Amino acid sequence: MLSSILIGLALIALLGVIFEEKTHVNKAKVTLFFGTLSWVLLFVFSSPGEERGLVIESLNENIADIAGLWIFLVAAMTFVAYLNKKGMIETLIYLVLPARISERALLFLTALFCFVFSSLADNITATLVSITLILSLRLDAAKTIKFATLVVFAVNSGGVALITGDVTTLMIFLAGKVKILQLLALALPAFAAVMLLAFMLSIGMSGEVTVTKKRTEVRGVDVAIALIFLGTILSTIAGNFFFQIPPVLTFLTGLSIMFLVARFFNEDNDTDPILEYVRQVEFETLFFFLGILLLVGMLKEIQVLDGLVRVYDMIPAVAANYLMGVLSAAIDNVPLTAALLKSGLVMGTAEWMVLTYAVGVGGSLLVIGSAAGIVAMSKVPGLTFGSYLKYFLFLFIAFNCGFAGVYLLGQLMAAG
Repeated sequence: MLSSILIGLALIALLGVIFEEKTHVNKAKVTLFFGTLSWVLLFVFSSPGEERGLVIESLNENIADIAGLWIFLVAAMTFVAYLNKKGMIETLIYLVLPARISERALLFLTALFCFVFSSLADNITATLVSITLILSLRLDAAKTIKFATLVVFAVNSGGVALITGDVTTLMIFLAGKVKILQLLALALPAFAAVMLLAFMLSIGMSGEVTVTKKRTEVRGVDVAIALIFLGTILSTIAGNFFFQIPPVLTFLTGLSIMFLVARFFNEDNDTDPILEYVRQVEFETLFFFLGILLLVGMLKEIQVLDGLVRVYDMIPAVAANYLMGVLSAAIDNVPLTAALLKSGLVMGTAEWMVLTYAVGVGGSLLVIGSAAGIVAMSKVPGLTFGSYLKYFLFLFIAFNCGFAGVYLLGQLMAAG
């Protein structure tokens, strides 16, 4: 009876996420409520003694996993919030862009920027910055939608190669399924897929764009913090590879250096305290992850997730991973990935690499399938489910080529 109630609560929470635009109830509030309520019910209806002890142990394990994810994301997002507020990201974009550029060249440059930037920043920030740039160019509506479609796919593709870029990638890495250098290898087929999509979208484009550049003061402290951010990412990769240092520890070290450097430059003052940038982090996103991970942990506790593993028993792992990628276009990839990780699924490294790409990029197939798509839809006039769907064939071809590339790369790495 209790299991049925808890499954019902999880389904209601999932429906709340899917129909957020209709209900106007924030998905973070919905998932957090049902996630915490589920665990309260587990405690209330468990027998005192050994059974309740197991529930306490499971909750503690969940909280520890969530805490590591939260702290890492807060540190990474604080860096990005600071650099974005100070105009460093915008300045770098305008340094690269010429005064006049063909629409086709701009399309490829947009793809390159979105791919690289989303590897370093969270998908929401990368999408907001990219869409703001596109809207400033004042292209006609049809071309703006075409550019926005590319942004969504490129942002999601760039995020799969680094743990700073996509939460599902970070989750799979923290679970010990893939190593950092194996994730970096995903960048090759993922980038090739983005360039393929850019090529398909560029067919028929022949105009030119005039770029109005904005002048932003570049201060020494901002350059220093940008270099600290880059150094933190490189140190995270090297530290984990050579010494198995947890990424959360490296990023907290980098964040502390950022705070000290800001103080050294007298940037940390009453009018603009450096700690204020922590408050600019997307806590709505973090609370959504918290609620989702609590729900998935509860489903594991009542052994519902065993059904996901049965899919992998019925069809080959690569086909099941592909199916999960396609499903992530309709079902948020965070709960999907969390469910697979909590289910006790056993696969080789090559298969986990394929899954990382599939759930990270599969959400791009539909505009509602990823945070990048939702953000783009809210900012670009005329970008709707239907207008995005016009490019489904191009998106599907690019996704499949990227998936095939990751699969072949994984097989080569496994053979080597």
